[in-house]
Amino acid sequence: MKSILVVISALVVAVSAHAGGRFVSYEVKGALYEGYYAPASDGAPVVLLIHDWDGLTDYEVKRSEMLARMGYAVFAADLFGAGVRPTRVEDKRQHTGELYQDRGKMRALISGALEKAKSLGADTGRAVVMGYCFGGAAVLEYARSGADIKGFVSFHGGLSTPAGQDYAKTRGRLLILHGGADSVVTMDDFARLAGELEQARVPHEMIVYGGAPHAFTVFGGDRYRKDVDRKSWRRFAEFLADTLKKK
Repeated sequence: MKSILVVISALVVAVSAHAGGRFVSYEVKGALYEGYYAPASDGAPVVLLIHDWDGLTDYEVKRSEMLARMGYAVFAADLFGAGVRPTRVEDKRQHTGELYQDRGKMRALISGALEKAKSLGADTGRAVVMGYCFGGAAVLEYARSGADIKGFVSFHGGLSTPAGQDYAKTRGRLLILHGGADSVVTMDDFARLAGELEQARVPHEMIVYGGAPHAFTVFGGDRYRKDVDRKSWRRFAEFLADTLKKK
């Protein structure tokens, strides 16, 4: 009897996590994608959330619902394609690698997700694009494109700038949240980005959390750090409130 109750409780939690939003299908250049939309009140600003190299999973759904409860319309984009949710490391590298090699496609997919969010009623005139790990690198790619977005936020994301690119066209504010013990994206990468943003005179804030490894916000992971997750989320919430307030 106890095991049955545990299963029922787990199902209730799973349903509750998805209660405020829904999965939506959309197309970008003829290809099918499946994002997750968590609406808010009419006229609410939008947060576009970009997944890490696992694709759009329950993690992004949970973060979307957290943001929706804060009053933001949230669209969790899909950059890999409907049904493409890699679990093996080699597959994750393949899908992210394809987009790293085709930066134009990466930008088009983010723009396509924003268009879908707009069609669902989100106020994309007041928008912040944010992402985790691979998604953080995608956020910075979009920032360099010159997209008319209020803010860009990277959580433990890739920070390197491809050859031939810079931040001269960047129009919004940047918030970079980074782990000081990240062995994937180093402090040298962090310092190099800081210099590029200063040179381009892009409004930015870059925070290092001492001792925090890569993926410090991923619930249940070996590298999850609850205290740093809370601190970085608090700063993110402040950034959203300040960046997206009505003038």
